[in-house]
Amino acid sequence: MSQKPVIYKGLENIYIDESSICFIDGFKSKLYYRGYSIEDLAANSTFEEVSYLLLYERLPKCEELEEFKGLLRENREIPNEVIELMRKIPGDVHPMEALRTVVSYLGNLDPARSDLSLDGMYRKSVALIAKMPTIISAYHRIRTGLEAIDPDPRLDHSANFLYMLHGEKPSELWARAMDVSNILYAEHEMNASAFATVVVGSTLSDYYSAIVAGIGALRGSLHGGANEEAMKQFIEIGSPDRVDDWFKSAVAQKKRIMGCGHRVYKSYDPRAKIFKEYAKKFAEVYGGELKNIYEVAEKLEKLVIDNLADKNIFPNVDYWSGIVYYGMRIPIDLYTPLFALSRVVGWSAHVIEYVRNNRIIRPRLYYTGELDKQYITIDQR
Repeated sequence: MSQKPVIYKGLENIYIDESSICFIDGFKSKLYYRGYSIEDLAANSTFEEVSYLLLYERLPKCEELEEFKGLLRENREIPNEVIELMRKIPGDVHPMEALRTVVSYLGNLDPARSDLSLDGMYRKSVALIAKMPTIISAYHRIRTGLEAIDPDPRLDHSANFLYMLHGEKPSELWARAMDVSNILYAEHEMNASAFATVVVGSTLSDYYSAIVAGIGALRGSLHGGANEEAMKQFIEIGSPDRVDDWFKSAVAQKKRIMGCGHRVYKSYDPRAKIFKEYAKKFAEVYGGELKNIYEVAEKLEKLVIDNLADKNIFPNVDYWSGIVYYGMRIPIDLYTPLFALSRVVGWSAHVIEYVRNNRIIRPRLYYTGELDKQYITIDQR
């Protein structure tokens, strides 16, 4: 065989294409969407505006944003066939598995499912972005014995999700926290789920198949599932006075501290800083159990930074987000679907960008097995 090539396990630091969607400076803790810093967008923008920016490559003018929001409102409802499908999904499956099934089924219902034109891709993207909150909230209510709630056209995207989930209009704090969460999770360059969507898109498969691939990748505990595991971790620790012993034990056992460390960031994730501000605000407003969980997370964070910073391990976006969701009474197993609710924007933007100048993704594996082995018939083995 030829000389062994360099193997890039996990494709770390391998660039597969050029992109104008997102830039991460992992050493300086900087994240940009289309050139705009995540701090500016989280402080000043809305999820609808950020979605437009990611899809159409620029910030919208006032009339363009209103038209885009109108399209989202028009596409929020899901067909009765989807509601009936949800009723048939076993109640013990993870909501991400239900979401994967429903999105795939929506593709079956789209008569233009195979339309790969640019206009067709944008139409599908807007329709699915609009439906994601409806799907997730409806499935949760159905699995808990409640009736799904229709979207409220008077509410914006994020507030409408909380309304459909809980059956009541959210407070300003909840609505803004949910909107900022959606902004922070909307896009993050060529992560595992984005790569999965682009791989499928590069084959010129349909849009829905690409998004289902992204959902499947996001389901993993090392990707989207980390926000659920981080929250379970804080609850397991229980109180601030148990953090030291828990941390020592975790380090001794080489146990992964969920919500910490990142393949790209070698410093504090800028999204985590923003989520921490909201987590602190929720802890101050609601006190009690939420305040206790916040104090556990804060103390654990200090130990992580003091002891593991030399290994480039810092809190990432999944560390603090769960505390904000917990404060909004969102069940822990919905945390990853919330990730998908936002990230469908980034997935869509990447698929559209890649297939414009498409080349099927086909990497290689370096073979380490034997060659020219003699075949032995079954009666001689």
